[in-house]
Amino acid sequence: MRTTNMPLYCEQHLQEISQQFQIYGQILHAEACKIGHINETYTATYDQGGVLVRYIHQRINQSVFRNPVGVMENVMRVTTHLRSKLQSQTARQMTRRALTIVPTRDGKAYYCDGNGEFWRTFVFVERVQSFESVQTPTQACEAGRAFGEFQALVADLPGARLHETIPDFHNTRKRFETLKRAIEEDHCNRAHSAAREIEFALKQEPWIGTLLDAHAAGEVPERITHNDTKFNNVMLDWETGRAMCVVDLDTVMPGLVHYDFGDMVRTTTSPTLEDEKDLSKVEMQMPLFQALAQGYMKAVEGFCTPAERRYLAFSGKLITYTIGIRFLADYLMGDNYFRVHRPDHNLDRCRTQFRLVESIAQQEEAMQKFVDSL
Repeated sequence: MRTTNMPLYCEQHLQEISQQFQIYGQILHAEACKIGHINETYTATYDQGGVLVRYIHQRINQSVFRNPVGVMENVMRVTTHLRSKLQSQTARQMTRRALTIVPTRDGKAYYCDGNGEFWRTFVFVERVQSFESVQTPTQACEAGRAFGEFQALVADLPGARLHETIPDFHNTRKRFETLKRAIEEDHCNRAHSAAREIEFALKQEPWIGTLLDAHAAGEVPERITHNDTKFNNVMLDWETGRAMCVVDLDTVMPGLVHYDFGDMVRTTTSPTLEDEKDLSKVEMQMPLFQALAQGYMKAVEGFCTPAERRYLAFSGKLITYTIGIRFLADYLMGDNYFRVHRPDHNLDRCRTQFRLVESIAQQEEAMQKFVDSL
């Protein structure tokens, strides 16, 4: 994890936050982590009887997650179920296979501070690493296996339907309508600088409702899905390179398996960063897709239906497009959702996604043929 020094007032506040959780020992120091686009995350090191132990403290971004209590109810249910399933399989290294929530002193999964901010704490997963982009087919296979196993393990989660932590998160039609409004309003006077991207986005309208229509017709079922299956959400063992667990569970909620598989295609089959400026480097690479599909299909063979299989290659194109129009809309509206680190950052992200959409479309038939062969 990349870390940065914190202002003194921030560190003092974090020390106060840390005392609210069932962590025993003295906090020595904490560092801000530059990971993810959404939440504020810190790695904290504690001295517990002479042993240094690390935890993750995280502030939930309530402008994105409007129902933080619902988010934490989901995360608690899912992580508890994961541990139960792993224990039944006599899995080892449990705290490395599934995230572990550290409860507050009064037994809750979260702490709400005096400013109304919601905080949660996880056990730090040691001896693992994540990558912003895939380096090898083996890594792509591990990503597919990791998220496929996650779907399989939570497929029988008991109880009520999970909260929709971000309603219509992958509803491409509604994302498209948001984009059209952003174009029409153009509050930041940015539409002129994104004219080509806007033209491309609007031309794709005829096929954007394909998965929604298939679900509405009863062709593909609702599942419990991760919904944010970027490759950097897979923790790989330092020594073996094997996927240990998946993280960033805030968007775990009802969805379609295609939302997860499609985002894996987006983030594992083109070995470039999400904001790559040199678009000549952006290409869906078939060997990476084949490895991804092999890892995923082996993990989900127990529940994935033939109808779900038929849309897997298509889902890569759809979800990449959906993320692209989200970046574009956020750019037009003033970068209010995704954290940006430079001018036009969201526009660069959008351009990368749209180039990948084109590459997937050119190879979609061959991709699906390979899935059908598995």
